[in-house]
Amino acid sequence: MVPRIRFKGFTDPWEQRKLGNCGTTYSGLSGKTKEDFGHGNARFVPYTNVFDNPLTDTERLEAVEIDSSQNKVAYGDVFFTVSSETPDEVGMSSVWLSDQDDVYLNSFCFGYRQDATFDPHYLAYMLRSSSIRSDLTLLAQGISRFNISKNKVMELSVAVPSAAEQKQIGQYFAHLDSLITLHQRKYDKLVQMKKALLDKMFPKAGECVPKIRFKGFTDPWEQRKLGELCTISKGHGYSKADIRDAGTPLILYGRLYTQYESRIEGVDTFAVEQEGSLLSKGNEVIVPASGETAEDIAVASSVRRSGIIFGGDLNVVTPVSKLDPDYTALAITYSKAHDDLAKRAQGKSVVHVHGNDIAEVEISYPSESEQKRISTVVLGLDNLITLHQRKLELLKSVKKSLLEGMFV
Repeated sequence: MVPRIRFKGFTDPWEQRKLGNCGTTYSGLSGKTKEDFGHGNARFVPYTNVFDNPLTDTERLEAVEIDSSQNKVAYGDVFFTVSSETPDEVGMSSVWLSDQDDVYLNSFCFGYRQDATFDPHYLAYMLRSSSIRSDLTLLAQGISRFNISKNKVMELSVAVPSAAEQKQIGQYFAHLDSLITLHQRKYDKLVQMKKALLDKMFPKAGECVPKIRFKGFTDPWEQRKLGELCTISKGHGYSKADIRDAGTPLILYGRLYTQYESRIEGVDTFAVEQEGSLLSKGNEVIVPASGETAEDIAVASSVRRSGIIFGGDLNVVTPVSKLDPDYTALAITYSKAHDDLAKRAQGKSVVHVHGNDIAEVEISYPSESEQKRISTVVLGLDNLITLHQRKLELLKSVKKSLLEGMFV
């Protein structure tokens, strides 16, 4: 009855209490039709808000008419989802920490009003801990859709430390969530900034200059087919089965969708070099030869290192003159060349694009110095985005580990 990880100064064993002995339940909105929502002076907490947040987002509410026959939520209430498509997503909980008037709970959740046994922040994260989530998953019933009974939830035994320990645990996780939210916002802002820039840094169809340019560049852009500016070849047929722990670095086409950005700095898969393999010399651009959709397949990455094996289902585009490899990869992925290439992809369940298709794609390009300025800015944003993404993943991993270790 003690957790594996504990704050200094706390040594007493935790108690066990049934939720039903520490509070009462109430129902969400009932007797409503579709016409009752989307207007009115009251608000309700939607299902997705409960599902997504241990602490309810008090601004993520929706409109409904005031109805005195319905149960209003109160500060410290816990909301539980009652159904989901999978058993491990049933009974997700969220604690309401607001004194707003005229707020109800959605129809697909029930509320729990505790008797001050629990610190609200502690309760929020304890109910999201791995041990409680496992218990709630076992209570789920159903086949195609899974449901949970609020009576069964009230029978659940939970750990109760002292009020002081509860408060410290709750405040710690709330601070950790604030850090996660902060980095999520920074990440989202950078992603939106990159999207806005890329939308204006390449000329639109029928135009010869982009909407925004770096100072000092005024010449109109040229437009030619990639086949006139590049040589195009095909990688050798390696597959996942050929991957080894060590050997020659290997790039497989599927990694362009899941692992690599616009510029490939490091390769984390290796293979024993086979006869007839195509290895990078540096400054190539690779485009997948197959994928699930035409949009997916019209992407590219630059490879600046030599000695890397190009696996099967990779088109290898090598700029001969006038094109910077980083710029070329960005233009294929984000400019009007992307739409041109996507239109040339063929297939149904799996689509393909061949070297002769890429050769026919027209690309707009400025001077090499302007190309390098564009790629430097975009790739710099990519690095910042990756940095914040890694911080987010680290913080979420820390939180997951602590949710396993700080609760009984």
